[in-house]
Parts: sequence; structure tokens; C-alpha cells
Amino acid sequence: MYIPSPSYLNTGDNSWQLTAATFVGLMSVPGLAILYGGIVKKKWAVNSAFMVLYAFSIVLVSWVLFGYSMGFGTPLKLGPGILGAMVGVPHPILGSLYEQGQASVPLVSGAMPPFQFPGSTLVYFQFVFAAITPAILAGGVLGRMNFKAWMLFVPVWSTLVYSVNAFMLWGGGWLSQLGAVDYSGGYVIHVAAGISGFVAAAVVGPRLMQDRKNFNPNNLLVALAGAGILWLGWNGFNGGDPYFANADAAAAVLNTNLAAGVALVTWMIMDMWATSKPSLVGAINGMVCGLVAITPAAGYVNGYGALAIGVAAGFVPWLSMNKLGQTKLFRKVDDTLGVFHTHAVAGALGGILTGVFADPNMFEYLSKKVGQGVSVTGLIYGNPHQVLVQIEALLVIVVYDGLMTWGILKVIGLIVPLRVADKQLAEGDMAIHGEVSQEPEEESVLAGEPQVAETY
Repeated sequence: MYIPSPSYLNTGDNSWQLTAATFVGLMSVPGLAILYGGIVKKKWAVNSAFMVLYAFSIVLVSWVLFGYSMGFGTPLKLGPGILGAMVGVPHPILGSLYEQGQASVPLVSGAMPPFQFPGSTLVYFQFVFAAITPAILAGGVLGRMNFKAWMLFVPVWSTLVYSVNAFMLWGGGWLSQLGAVDYSGGYVIHVAAGISGFVAAAVVGPRLMQDRKNFNPNNLLVALAGAGILWLGWNGFNGGDPYFANADAAAAVLNTNLAAGVALVTWMIMDMWATSKPSLVGAINGMVCGLVAITPAAGYVNGYGALAIGVAAGFVPWLSMNKLGQTKLFRKVDDTLGVFHTHAVAGALGGILTGVFADPNMFEYLSKKVGQGVSVTGLIYGNPHQVLVQIEALLVIVVYDGLMTWGILKVIGLIVPLRVADKQLAEGDMAIHGEVSQEPEEESVLAGEPQVAETY
């Protein structure tokens, strides 16, 4: 029997939103999982990939029970002023998934047309963003965090940090009311993950010294495959955030790829300038920084803005990782994959440059009357105030997320140890999970048969 679609539903918008969400989901599983599994030392491949897989699963559970409503629901009146615009009222959303998807307040300042897809589409689309954030954060603590502590940390952090960030910037909360914008998560996702990952690395403590000295990738081609899934998955990351299959979605996709390519080439040139050799690991870092930096700007800037952001994203985080990263503080804190540099620095850079390059002719939404919609005007188009509010939002995210991450970990440390015992750290995956990513080749029992070297 044919059942007609609800009158509000636009099948094109709904199809693109579900596709974009799936692209973003693939960035976590398998994208980040195999990137981490290939980029770390072999004895940590299973543990690193498993941390991502677990985060993806548990965040979905907490998201539908209370996380989504805290990020996009009715404001929880905690008090006057700022306190009344920080988070939504927590409640399950499983009973209203066929209703039209719509946040309770505009996601950005200005009039936003009603979404043309069901609530289940919106919930799933927002979930994949929530899920990838702690997975990125994990890059700061790979190679020593107790998996039981990680099991507790992820849902608590997602609830108390991610959902609050989402409400303040996307759910109509305090920072969005100030005029701050974050197109697709430069602050909500990447600065949050980078700052929290750095704080977590400091609280959990460093890897064993032999791991810090020798943590070479066990399979760079596998890592490259994961990086490639990230790059193309970002088409959904930024292309899905107009919430309509419109012209701005197409512009955001093109800007995303342009910034990633330019940042990759810029980072590679910097590597060659410093070492005379192009590095694949460096190229992956540059690609990630370009993708991160364009994320808060993707649909607000034109192609020239995306080009400029790509150059900055390949240059500034390179300096941060290779110069600032060698200072006493950053050498003391063992940020395993450098998420502070590739995500916090790149995300902050992109957020501030959004305030510089935002083009008022780039409309994220258009009303029925063409020419009226939501756009952002940056410094070079006559609005220096946008830079100021972008910096203000950045400082709020950095301070709130850093302090909350520290507090959450301190409380969890009273329940279970935050790091694995040194004896287990020396063994890695087998001691923690009873599994390894690849068994060594068996020695041949046939006389004279050439031995096969172990491959990675």
C-alpha cells in the first residue's frame, strides 16, 4: 500500500541530509578507527581503534536519551542572563521521531525556514557530530588511558561538555545570541576536542618513555586510507549543515576540498623547507588542519576566503606543532597525536578567520523572497565586530571545556584508575584486550625455505 509523505517533507533535502550524516558517520567508523590503528605503534592498534568504536556507540545511547535535547531543546532556566542560555532541558526524544525536525530556536541569528525532513533525520545528523568529537579527543591520550575510565568518560564528557557547547552556539544559546557563528563545528567539535584532549593528556599522564621515544606508525597505508575517508566524509560534515540541499551546501563542499588541498600542499612545503623531505604523516596533518580550519567558515566564505584559510591552516598549525610543541610545557604534556595543534589551533584559527573573511553574499538560508536570508559579514566586508565575537566565543569554549574536562577526569579517577598499569602498558593490546591487530608470521619448519619478514 502506498503511504504518501507528510506535506512538509522534501525528499531531496531528506535524502541529502541522511547521506551527509552517513558520510560523517564513516569518518568515525571506520575512518578515525583505522587512521588511529595505522598511525600508532603496532601494540596499540586494537586499543586505539576500539576507543573510537566504543565512543561512537555509547554517544548514540546518551544522545537519544538526553544529549540531543540538551543541545537543541527548550532552554533550561538555570538562572538569569547567561545561565539561562547555556543548555537545553534533558529528556528522551525517542517518541517524536516522525515529527518535523526543527530546533526550538534558530540555530543562528536571523529567520531560518522550517526543516523539510523528520526529526529522526535531524537527530541522527547531529549524533554523528557528537560521536566524532570524543573520538578526536582520544588522539591526545592514546597509548595509556585505562579503557574502563574511557568508558565512563565519554558519555559524561559528551553530556556536560559537547551538548553545552552545541546549545551555546547552535541551539540558540548565549554565544549565538552574541552573534558568534560556527558553521559546522570548528569550535563546538574541534577546539573542544583539541583543548579537552590536551587537558586529558596532562591529567592521565604520559606514555611509557620507550613509547614516547619510539611510536612510529605501524601501517602508513592503512592510516592514509583512514585519512582519505576523513577527507571525503567531510563533504557531509560541512555540506550537510545548511540542512537543505541548496546552493550554499554545494559552495561549502567546494570550499572544504579547496582548503584541505591547499593546507596539505602548504604543510608539505613547510616540511620540505625544514627537513628537505616531503612527509606523508605531515601531509595528513596538513589535510586535517585544512579541513578543521574551513569547518567554521565553509558556507560563510567565498572561494578566495577558503583559499586564504587553507594557506593559514597549513602554516600556523605547522609552526605550532614544530615550534611551540618543542617548548617545555608542550614537551611535558604527552599529547599523543598532537590534537592540540591539528584541532584546537586549526579550529581556533578557522573560527577567527571566519570573522575576517565571511562574505555577506553567501546565504546559508534563503526565505521565499529571494535575497532575504541568513548571512554573516566579516572584517574585510566592513564588520570588524564579527572578529571580536568570534574571539569571545573561542575563549568561552576553551575555558569551559578545559575546566570541565579536568573536573570530570578527577572525579572518574576516584572510581577507577585513569591510566593502565606500567606492566600492561609495556605489553599493550594483548594485556588489555587479549587481542592483537596482526599475529607475527610463523617461522617455516621446512629446511631451506626462506623466512618471510613481518610486514606492517
